Amino acid sequence: MPVVSVVVCRQDACAPRELLTHILDRHPSTARLGFGIVSGEMASVEIQKLQNPDDAEWCAQVMTSSEPWMTLGRSYQQSLRIITDSSREVYLCLVEGAAAGFVILNMTGAFVGYIQTICIAPEYRSKGVGSRLLEFAEHRIFKESPNVFICVSSFNDRAHRLYERAGYETIGELSNYLVKGHSEILMRKSLGPWKDYQGHSE
Repeated sequence: MPVVSVVVCRQDACAPRELLTHILDRHPSTARLGFGIVSGEMASVEIQKLQNPDDAEWCAQVMTSSEPWMTLGRSYQQSLRIITDSSREVYLCLVEGAAAGFVILNMTGAFVGYIQTICIAPEYRSKGVGSRLLEFAEHRIFKESPNVFICVSSFNDRAHRLYERAGYETIGELSNYLVKGHSEILMRKSLGPWKDYQGHSE
């Protein structure tokens, strides 16, 4: 399978979003993307489909020990079942070859194009990895749907601000949905109605 590798140097000279879109359009069959900045230094980033059972276990461990899943009471076994669910698409983010985070997508059901999970390892948070995974997920989803959906827990203010900056709008709130006293806020980023949707060209 082809690999796209892009090295981006200092943060004040990062490649524009248009370059990311151009690369993905030129290589629609690739499962990897190299693009990123970590702490202003040069970083090689790959996003690839999750295939290794050891990587799945790593993802489950990071999810279980991170918010919002600790507050939501997510166990390791529950996390692992979600990550290994064959109906989901799971992509692992590697920074300089080391696992840094992952994203889980649901491309079936009522909400086609649902980002179920974005999870970043503690040492890579606030370094742009989450934003790269979000951009990657959006590009994948917009090939099949004009809408990207995501839920954010009401106590997860940092994630909520990230999604708002990325152009997501709140379209609903599910009170006491997963745990008592907290809501799940449903957000959407849209290209327009299904009637006008042509899909992204390959």
